[in-house]
Amino acid sequence: MSLSVLDLFRVGIGPSSSHTVGPMRAARTFALELETRGLLPSVEAIRCELFGSLGATGLGHGSDTAVLLGLLGETPEGVDVEQIPRLLSEIAASGTLLLLGRHAIGFRKSDLSLSRRALPYHPNGMRFSALSAGRCLFQDTSYSIGGGFVVKEGEASAEDRLPIPLPFRSAQELLGHCRTLGKSVSQVMLENEITWRTEGELRKGLLGLWEVMQACVYRGCTTEGTLPGGLGVVRRAPTLYRRLTRSPEAGLRDPLTAMDFVDLYALAVNEENAAGGRVVTAPTNGAAGIIPAVLHYYARFIPGATEDGVVRFLLTAGAIGTLYKENASLSGAEVGCQGEVGVACSMAAGALAEVMGGSPDQVENAAEIGMEHNLGLTCDPIGGLVQVPCIERNAMAAVKAINAARLALYGDGHHFVSLDKVIRTMRETGRDMKTKYKETARGGLAVSLPEC
Repeated sequence: MSLSVLDLFRVGIGPSSSHTVGPMRAARTFALELETRGLLPSVEAIRCELFGSLGATGLGHGSDTAVLLGLLGETPEGVDVEQIPRLLSEIAASGTLLLLGRHAIGFRKSDLSLSRRALPYHPNGMRFSALSAGRCLFQDTSYSIGGGFVVKEGEASAEDRLPIPLPFRSAQELLGHCRTLGKSVSQVMLENEITWRTEGELRKGLLGLWEVMQACVYRGCTTEGTLPGGLGVVRRAPTLYRRLTRSPEAGLRDPLTAMDFVDLYALAVNEENAAGGRVVTAPTNGAAGIIPAVLHYYARFIPGATEDGVVRFLLTAGAIGTLYKENASLSGAEVGCQGEVGVACSMAAGALAEVMGGSPDQVENAAEIGMEHNLGLTCDPIGGLVQVPCIERNAMAAVKAINAARLALYGDGHHFVSLDKVIRTMRETGRDMKTKYKETARGGLAVSLPEC
């Protein structure tokens, strides 16, 4: 297992890790490749083709915008979100795009096309071609495989890492390390992480992600308005925030108020994501509200919560997330929303179990429960937008993750279905799922809007 927790959790922009973050990274990588090959000064035009799920829902997910930003040299973690409208309007008005911010080429709307036809390797395919005098100088095909990860055609993995001391490709192997060494899941993950960076650097990186999550929740709670895209979805988090904070003491007399706050945290993040704001991919943008919501629950409602607990939470969630990425998928276009919301629910459940004192077996049990009750979850966003049912779905899954952790902690870790079995089942279920239910906006709720 060679995936770092800081690769799994990364700062990006909404609304989608696979349809926004991935295409932006792929386009920028293509532009950098042109520079490396010495071709940049000769390029007169760039032809961009988006295939499969990217072609079907790319406009609703901002894939076209992401590609243009990537060609400009912008990164998901570094782009100034407030300046994106200006950058795009300048391209549209001038018909010119500055590759990597310095080489001007002509760019017309027809230079970027969307096709529902899928390329062989993955539903999220992209092909970029650099042209000069009508001749192709260089062409490259990439795939956005979920969670913002991108692989080029013919590559086996998005990562190339040094060997780690405690490798694991299954939950059984992970638990084996825990039992043999007497370590928790987060401690096993830490031993591997310090292969690539110091413990201090890792801690700084993880707490930095926590700061971004908190800032995202704050923006979501305080930003009013209607989400873009044409559905007319009004942000609900600000209203809920005012109701819950108007009289906190009175509100907490209701034993379910804590659940209302969890709903608030998840709604706030995913409304920000839907508006194209800055979020932490956890492990995808479509599921970005679940882990922050459960982590906020830990920080606010669990006695004795500490920054060390936040670090352990994210390390444990990362260990669980790597199992899904290694053995199944994080892509809604490949396995449906069980690969996004289901995985995030599983990660959050296991992580919460650990920081609440659970054993490695209870952590594994919590993660299994979190996925077991998301199996078969379809990805059917109305209008191809990450809004309905995606925003509410994050709130539901965050509450489910907390319940899964609590159920696991009531037991001793022994259970009928292992995490490895449920991951295999998720993968097989996704393989059997019809394409129209996998982020194409051609089935399920996506075609159920009532006629007026």
